[in-house]
Amino acid sequence: MTKTERLTPREGPDDETLYVARDEAESGSKAPFFAAFVDPERERRWGYFCGNCQTFTHAMDSMGRLRCDDCENFKRPDEWDAAHE
Repeated sequence: MTKTERLTPREGPDDETLYVARDEAESGSKAPFFAAFVDPERERRWGYFCGNCQTFTHAMDSMGRLRCDDCENFKRPDEWDAAHE
């Protein structure tokens, strides 16, 4: 199976087709976030697709946190220090 065969085309914001890569996931609190691409060759990443509510988001911060604006599914930072909380 090729990389393009593992993509699911979905209608994204502004009626554009985005490609969801179910084999590229980040763990979330409610469900995984899947990588979303503009093109089926995976050359241009658009953002992420929330596996919980099936919506797109492209809000990952510099620490690796993700949060879905629709269902509050979130991914904790890749590295964090509890003293900063």
